[in-house]
Amino acid sequence: MADDVERCRADLKRYPPGHHHHSSCLNNLALSLRDIFLQRGVPSDLDEAIELLRAALLLRRPGHSDRSMTLNNLAVSLGDRFLQRGIPSDLDEAIELHRAALHLCSPGHSDRSMTLNNLALSLRDRFLQRGVPSDLDEAIELHRAALLLHPPGHSDRSLSLNNLASSLGDRFQQRGVPSDLDEAIELLRAALHLCPSGHSDRSMTLNNLALSLRDRFKQQGVQSDLDEAIELHRVALHLRPPGHSDRSMTLNNLAVSLRDRFKQRGVPSDLDEAMELHRAALHLRPPGHSDRSMTLNNLAGSLGDRFLQRGVPSDLDEAIECHRAALHLRPPGHSDRSSSLNNLASSLRDRFKQRGVPSDLDEAIELHRAALHLCPPGHLLRSSSLNNLALSLRDRFLQRGIPSDLDEAIELLRAALHLCPPGHSDRSMTLNNLASSLGGKFKQRGVPSDLDEAIELHRAALHLRPPGHFGRSMTLDNLASSLGDRFKQQGVQSDLYEAIELHRAALHLRPLGHSDRSMTLNNLAISLRDRFKEQGIQSDIDEAFRLYEQLSYLSHAVSRMDLTAAKSWAISAEQMNHDSAMAAYQIALKFLDQHVTLLSSSSRHFDVVSMATASLAMDAFSCSIRCGALTTAVERVEQGRAVFWTQLARLSSPLDELSLSGDTGAALAEEFNQLSSRLRSAFDQSTEDQSPQIRQLTIQWNDVISRIRMLPDFPRFLLPPLFSDLQKAAQEGPVIIVNASQYSCDALIILSSQDPVHVPLDVSQTEVSELSSEFQSLSEQFGSSDHQHKLVGILRKLWHDIVDLVVQALRVLNVHPGSHIWWCPTAEFTLLPLHAAGPYEKNRDNLSDTYISSYTPTLATLIRARQRISREASTQHFVAVGQANPDRGKELRHVAPELVVVAQRLLPVVSVSFTSLADSDATVQGTLDALNHNQWLHLACHGMPNRTQAFESSFAMRDGPLMIKEVIRSNWQNPEFAFLSACHTTVGDEKSPDESIHLAAAMQFSGFRSVIGSMWSVDDEVARQVVSAFYRNLVDDSGRLDCTRAAVALHKAVKKLRRKKIPLEQQIVFVHIGV
Repeated sequence: MADDVERCRADLKRYPPGHHHHSSCLNNLALSLRDIFLQRGVPSDLDEAIELLRAALLLRRPGHSDRSMTLNNLAVSLGDRFLQRGIPSDLDEAIELHRAALHLCSPGHSDRSMTLNNLALSLRDRFLQRGVPSDLDEAIELHRAALLLHPPGHSDRSLSLNNLASSLGDRFQQRGVPSDLDEAIELLRAALHLCPSGHSDRSMTLNNLALSLRDRFKQQGVQSDLDEAIELHRVALHLRPPGHSDRSMTLNNLAVSLRDRFKQRGVPSDLDEAMELHRAALHLRPPGHSDRSMTLNNLAGSLGDRFLQRGVPSDLDEAIECHRAALHLRPPGHSDRSSSLNNLASSLRDRFKQRGVPSDLDEAIELHRAALHLCPPGHLLRSSSLNNLALSLRDRFLQRGIPSDLDEAIELLRAALHLCPPGHSDRSMTLNNLASSLGGKFKQRGVPSDLDEAIELHRAALHLRPPGHFGRSMTLDNLASSLGDRFKQQGVQSDLYEAIELHRAALHLRPLGHSDRSMTLNNLAISLRDRFKEQGIQSDIDEAFRLYEQLSYLSHAVSRMDLTAAKSWAISAEQMNHDSAMAAYQIALKFLDQHVTLLSSSSRHFDVVSMATASLAMDAFSCSIRCGALTTAVERVEQGRAVFWTQLARLSSPLDELSLSGDTGAALAEEFNQLSSRLRSAFDQSTEDQSPQIRQLTIQWNDVISRIRMLPDFPRFLLPPLFSDLQKAAQEGPVIIVNASQYSCDALIILSSQDPVHVPLDVSQTEVSELSSEFQSLSEQFGSSDHQHKLVGILRKLWHDIVDLVVQALRVLNVHPGSHIWWCPTAEFTLLPLHAAGPYEKNRDNLSDTYISSYTPTLATLIRARQRISREASTQHFVAVGQANPDRGKELRHVAPELVVVAQRLLPVVSVSFTSLADSDATVQGTLDALNHNQWLHLACHGMPNRTQAFESSFAMRDGPLMIKEVIRSNWQNPEFAFLSACHTTVGDEKSPDESIHLAAAMQFSGFRSVIGSMWSVDDEVARQVVSAFYRNLVDDSGRLDCTRAAVALHKAVKKLRRKKIPLEQQIVFVHIGV
């Protein structure tokens, strides 16, 4: 082919401008360049061909015998360029040139049939881009005229039959008239009859007939049509061996049909084969190939299907990457850009549904809007684009509850339904989506007519999805759910009975391994439970719990829906007092663990984590206690709380024991540390480009964990700890878990050498919540006026209802006065000052008169802090950071005097190397750098809690905020102790107090074994006095700083304040966390 081009170039030089052969040479060189473009896809070859043909056309003026041929060749080349780059003007010009050529080929002209055909093909291309029905109707009439010129026996008859069939197929796709598709199939069968074995057009005709049969299958659901399509594609592939120019197209088409059959029958081998075929097609379509974007798109679709079946997150991530790559190859103006925007958006929506990251859904909505903009009225894809945008808006409504999202979704779906008249292939889908959205509107606003309309629409959709239709199970489930909703509103028994039968039918179509099985199983179980409550039929409730128990056998990666079903099981078991409650919580917490492991430990995923956890651990703890399983209660509450920190700890586990366990252990520890560091880094970059890297690293990370667990001493590496491990938290003194659940409030005392001791609390979760809210409101007013009376009232209630009961139990257990105890509060208890509880009466001791209190967010956190043994050399490096004039916030007058006090106390300590950073030196980076070289920290500045975006909580530095997320990313060497002399450093996220996302916890997670923080605003002068007394008591007998003395040092410093006339809230503001 390259030789042809060189020969034509030589001819062109031989016959220069003016020679009567020059126009023929231009034409021949152009045709050779077009041929080479069709083989290699290099755009410059086609551009040169077009310029040569324009030059030839100028030489073949009206009246020239070859003008019509040149018009035709130039038009065809412009059509090729349109198909590659999507420039609309190329296609418009091609059509005008074809019309001009047809005008020169009057009836009887030998090229008339070819010209009719070419004009028809260009009009069809324009219809596919812009959706103007008249273009397609004209194309069909032109193809019919061409067919009349190709009577039986004509060598081009089969080609004409093929082309007319393709346009009729397109019209069927737009208008849904079955007769168009049936005629297309008959024409293609006739064409195939004219293409016996060995005919050059046989493989093309096999391919086209297969595509039309697939379309009919999609409309009518007849399995034999799809099976025949697959067989025809296989025969076509056999006729297109490696090296054939159309092999990649046939690989692609066979793959698409196998994927359809998988969707209908769920046979995994069909999907696996489809993916291999798509990968083979992609290999034949390297960068630069005109069909590469289509193949990327189809491979992405198959990966998305496999994700939905097997739940492997990497499949979905790869699908999104393929869609992004396809979109990159379809720039503005490309005819398939709207389709790529839609597909990428749909995959992001799937990922949102699995992992719940809001940014995925927001991006999906923006992409769908962009796609709709490219599908104006009349466009073939407009109805599906309206549908897709509506579904994403509905999802966002379900997540955030914004009514306008749902209203817009309903309007879009009504518009889509108008474009899908009876017979349209998307009608059932649109009916279903509109019905589901109206059902959502009913749930929000309670208008019965919305629900009645939803039920009628679901029935209409079900009628269009007969047995065998791949969407039947979804429609059965949706109709059942709407009937269940109507039963709850109106109490009509027949609605509930019908709902149960429909859910059963849906479950039958979703066997084990189906990604939506847990959702249907949950729906059926809830309906059976409702009927049991109504009629008391024991078999209903027995069946409901048998269904729930099937969740134990889940075979795919856990989705949010699986977790929802497990939580629903636990709720049902609690409501019905069923003996499967313990098992339900075990499965739910296991699912939580697996689901959270799929998420990056990034602040972006915190909302998902907190939604998933909501009260689960506290209810599981309560259930275990009510069942007398106290050690299990400890394991459960530990597994389901502070999930975010637990995830981060997995990525930064110090692995000391593993490193010291021998050469194999040391090598695995090094490999684990490197992978963890790379994973953390990839997550922190948080760009989509990191997805392939994250996927690969996760596979490697899981593999190294499996190998570590094979070592004799590490079978439970990174698994939730057992009670025997958690009990080590109480080595230095008892740890008291204080739990508030909707089912009971309890305290559990963990001791180092015996089983936990249960202390029932005679208070409800509602009362604790009210007390917590009252205290939060009060603490916001501290410093502005005298609230002593109210504060004492709250501390007395805390004492009477909770703390005194614990103290009595500690006395019985011979925990002597003066002992050190640790509080581990959950839920609303995390916001209450348990350490300050007391009767506040003369001659009666408050808690602080009896025991020294510390806090820990979880038992594992405390154990980790104890395991991090100090590795300091003889010198202890201490930095005091003070910022009195931050970027934002009022001036703090006592910061400078406070740093002077710290220096006065520590400079005489021989072992300490003391550094001070203040004012202009106390910047964000300056502080982070100082912490790379110092293990001891005193930080005096403004604390800026953010109750709604906890990761935005910060310390105010000279040049801006030092945020929690920056603290988390730091990798400081062996930090020991931090005194956070700033306001609100233990105040976390108001919706998820259990996750303990606050400044003090961030410091503890980052490695500080011992931390002093504040629960509300600190008075500057009080802070200075506490600091002075505190550091005097932090030095041990050998003259060194000892972080394990921090709790006692704080206790003594606060005791000293009591002798002065300092407001009560300032005496109790500081708390100790850790060892």
